[in-house]
Amino acid sequence: MKEPKSKKSIVVSADEQTKAQKTLKAHAIVERRASDRVRAGHLWVYASDVIEVVAPKDEPPSLLAVVDGRGILLGTALYSPSSQIMLRMVSRGDIDEAAWLMILESRLRAAIHERKKLMEAESDAWRLCFSEADEIPGLIIDKYNDLVIVQVLTRGLDNAMVRKVVVDVLRDEIAPATIVERPDPRIRELEGLSAPQIEPLYTENAKSPKLSTTFHINGLAYEFDANSGQKTGAFLDQRVNYLAAEQWAAKLGATGRALDICTYQGGFALHLARVASEVIGVDASHASLEVAERNYAANKKHLKADVEWVEADAFELLREWAKNGDKFDVIVLDPPAFAKSKRAVEGALRGYKELNLRALEMLNPGGLLVTCTCSHHISWADLESSLAAAASDMKRHVQLLERRGAALDHPVVLTMPETEYLKAIFCKVD
Repeated sequence: MKEPKSKKSIVVSADEQTKAQKTLKAHAIVERRASDRVRAGHLWVYASDVIEVVAPKDEPPSLLAVVDGRGILLGTALYSPSSQIMLRMVSRGDIDEAAWLMILESRLRAAIHERKKLMEAESDAWRLCFSEADEIPGLIIDKYNDLVIVQVLTRGLDNAMVRKVVVDVLRDEIAPATIVERPDPRIRELEGLSAPQIEPLYTENAKSPKLSTTFHINGLAYEFDANSGQKTGAFLDQRVNYLAAEQWAAKLGATGRALDICTYQGGFALHLARVASEVIGVDASHASLEVAERNYAANKKHLKADVEWVEADAFELLREWAKNGDKFDVIVLDPPAFAKSKRAVEGALRGYKELNLRALEMLNPGGLLVTCTCSHHISWADLESSLAAAASDMKRHVQLLERRGAALDHPVVLTMPETEYLKAIFCKVD
């Protein structure tokens, strides 16, 4: 019988470490738990797991070799000295900047080729690159018709050489009218990224760059402005779930009143309006609802129902409407991420339960409930438990129809559970 492996770090002499590391220039030494995680296929090393960084502090490199406590090479990582995720692995070998740029180009082309296999005639908006899921940590690229939005989310990618590779590949593979980099202000601060570039990374017309367009999801038209909206501009991960909600409502005969909570720019609401008799979309953002109204106008001739937009806090509105006895055949709950850290999970689950309670109180028998979370910290078990607790409290019989995640252009990697962040539960409520 083999002896169980010790959880303690292996102790080696300073001479042995020096000998093992002497061929490495800038490098990071990491704890045993981090090296085990990396060897198992995870791509992140947290700052708390880094024992030592041997690199210039005045001009920290974009790449670092990563070694375990014995000096054995784990690979090469993008280096973010001010981030909680200090190292993001990009290779299992010791590579330099030139090799990394070649790998980046190859992986980005491969990611785009995979998306091309998925593209459908009725949709022209896709995620072309999904960070760790495409082995390019910190890079998000979304296509909205002929516009492409790039997000750089880690310091290791924040340089002109990376941007040139990204632009060259996109022009070659997609031929967009404009490529715009759109920073995430919160991530920029956490990662210590450079000031955002105001001008597009690329445009066909330098004098008058195209920064707005109309894109399509499942045959419906949506307005896009590269200078406004959340994230990269829309929530493309819900594309297949929008259509699934419409289809389930039709199958169940839940085609009366429909309510879309946290509608943003009308994603679920407009799809449900193709089968329901009345639709209400609720959001706290006035600007988002203005776009939703324009989207409604652009699609009105294809819709069965009128859509009303309500600017309100979801919790307050649901409590008020439940108290007043309002009833619906379909309710969609698609709130923003309540849990952005593990510490926030407990409070987030209370929030999800509250939303589900009010929805169950207002759903007609035989109605459809779609309840979602976009936080990777909330597990399937967490989400289902909050819904089950709400069903028990409301004494409603809730039948699980299906569990759904993000669209396939947002792939899930089994060794990176963080890539499975979006979870949507479709239920029939009696």
